[in-house]
Amino acid sequence: MADDQKMSSVPQSIFQTSAYDPAGREDPHTPLKALRQRCPVMRDEQAQTWFLTRYSDIRETVNDRSFVRYPAKAEPGSLAHRFVDDDGRIDEPSILFLDDPDHSRIRLPLARAFYARIQKMKPQIEAIIDGIIADAPARGSFDLMAEIAVPIPVLVIARILGVDENRLSDFRDWSEGAILSLNPLRTEEETAHMRASSDALNGYFRELMEARRQVPQDDLISDMVTLQASGEADLDDEELRRNLQALLIGGNLTTTDLIGNGVWLFLTHPGQLAALKADPDLAGQAVEEVLRYEAPVSATSRIVPEDREVGGCPMKARQTVFCSLAGANRDEAVFDEADTFDITVKRPSHVAFGGGPHICIGAPLARIEARRVYLRLFERYPDMALSDVPLVWRTLPFFRGLETLHVDV
Repeated sequence: MADDQKMSSVPQSIFQTSAYDPAGREDPHTPLKALRQRCPVMRDEQAQTWFLTRYSDIRETVNDRSFVRYPAKAEPGSLAHRFVDDDGRIDEPSILFLDDPDHSRIRLPLARAFYARIQKMKPQIEAIIDGIIADAPARGSFDLMAEIAVPIPVLVIARILGVDENRLSDFRDWSEGAILSLNPLRTEEETAHMRASSDALNGYFRELMEARRQVPQDDLISDMVTLQASGEADLDDEELRRNLQALLIGGNLTTTDLIGNGVWLFLTHPGQLAALKADPDLAGQAVEEVLRYEAPVSATSRIVPEDREVGGCPMKARQTVFCSLAGANRDEAVFDEADTFDITVKRPSHVAFGGGPHICIGAPLARIEARRVYLRLFERYPDMALSDVPLVWRTLPFFRGLETLHVDV
């Protein structure tokens, strides 16, 4: 009866399915299921946005290159437009918010260099992960987020970029502050922290880029300034700086959550953990199932370029469409037993990384990191279990992850 009562309550706001709402933070999937089954294309007048929850609608929307992303193109007052300042611009737009031709001009050379660097450094990346797991407490209780899930992505991206080892603590602090730029509902205090962190990162990246021009090193910043000097990368210094920072900001939080969400799922699904231990070759498929079942990014947005129908509903030019990636990934029309976490089943493709020209640029790196962590972590801690400390879910809207995850080993 309780489940029927939950299903009868269809959310009236996008925020009821997000970490902004206490109930949605603990369980976003029940309200998303109600929307998907009874109101799959919802209009939220408070947020001035449309909200899609069906896989087919979302897959079509994120892959449609005619939709735009730049927030200033959204209708005033909408959720997307909250990233726009009083001058009608957004602060330092990265490829996350750019449209073509600028998006392709910047993303393509950056992606080529980034993916080549990841493949070249894969043994180093795996060694970093192994080292952090080896340095975690050998016994007792500890917060897995603080000891493993948070430091791994920061250290990995720092090594890829070429950050000085003696600045890693500063780099981590600045990263945490800069991540707040992804929250359109941040407080004044959070905005101040974000700006201070961004200013510090700006100065540091400018110094690092200049240093690499003088003395190139074996890192991504050296790769990019070399491509820039040769004309193979057609972007100026500020475009390069802000998009290197975007790799940092976008990758750290989401990979941290991919690690934390996955460990939590395995510890609460012992049969699946046993399957992984029995067949380590399932690790790649396990990463995909974690991404489907408990994706770190809950939603992505697009802006309607002209009057048209989306999901069978008429929409106006400049209206914002939020796509629930979490909702799509549990769509019963696509995934058998969609609410079951099962790494042994080969499923259709999820949309955890979005799609189209804005598909997550860091997806290959996130997969490498998560796969290695899942394998090495449970090798070192075969008897790991959740402690009695309550879980604390992150309050950042449209993201899904744990602030703390206490375990006993």
